[in-house]
Amino acid sequence: MLDGYQPASAIIREALAGLSQSRKTLPAKLFYDDEGCRLFGEITRLPEYYLTRTEHALLAEVAPQFSHLGDVAMVEYGASDEAKAALVLQHVAASAYVPIDVAGPALDALAARMATTHPDLALFPIVADFLAPLSLPTALRGSRCLGFFPGSTIGNLDPAAARNFLLQARQTLGADARFLIGADLRKDPRILVPAYNDAQGVTAAFNLNILVRLNREAGADFETITLGGVPIVFTAGETIHTENSYKHTVAGFQALAASAGWRSQAVWTDPDDLFSLHLLE
Repeated sequence: MLDGYQPASAIIREALAGLSQSRKTLPAKLFYDDEGCRLFGEITRLPEYYLTRTEHALLAEVAPQFSHLGDVAMVEYGASDEAKAALVLQHVAASAYVPIDVAGPALDALAARMATTHPDLALFPIVADFLAPLSLPTALRGSRCLGFFPGSTIGNLDPAAARNFLLQARQTLGADARFLIGADLRKDPRILVPAYNDAQGVTAAFNLNILVRLNREAGADFETITLGGVPIVFTAGETIHTENSYKHTVAGFQALAASAGWRSQAVWTDPDDLFSLHLLE
């Protein structure tokens, strides 16, 4: 496994940089320690959280159409769970699978499961922040890549960051690559808001866990509010911004992809127009 994730000292530097801004921020990748991964798994099974089950059903429906892609190395961004990738792998002649995620233990567990369920598939897990520049393993040189970015994780990026990610992915995946991306669609707030503010409070616990992690791993104390020995001053009611959740129209996402040099080959939506899948080239 290729390990490119940050040591505690780098986490402290990043957290201090964000908390020192006039609008305090923390990077969303800090959500995903063991407890954060567990809580996010709970979120995906909540009745309010339509995204995972809608995308899963849509993938199951359209994945047989991917057989024309031929022999590919499948590169999944944000791959702490292989359930969606497995739907695609049933229908493409994949010679390799490269899951990329910041959560090392989750990738270890994924690799162990995949070794059992897909014993003939070459696995190359990479522990890394996929927003940073990265290179694929040398063993994949010459392979045609199929990028995979499910979950509407692209919506966690503001438009400029999303475009930069798509540009960077073109360089990583290669000129003849395809890229399959799940993007959540704009919808009635009566559906949208409960998906991120569930009645059981699991999403709230997921968000607060980022502070628990900083207390444990980065010498923070969010009772008196210090981080690595540096005091952080909050005013009453002040917030910490941790994550975006942009929603797209089909045409808007296609325009975003085109601005980064990708062309839309196909797009699919579910019957209720909640979610979209885009195959780019």
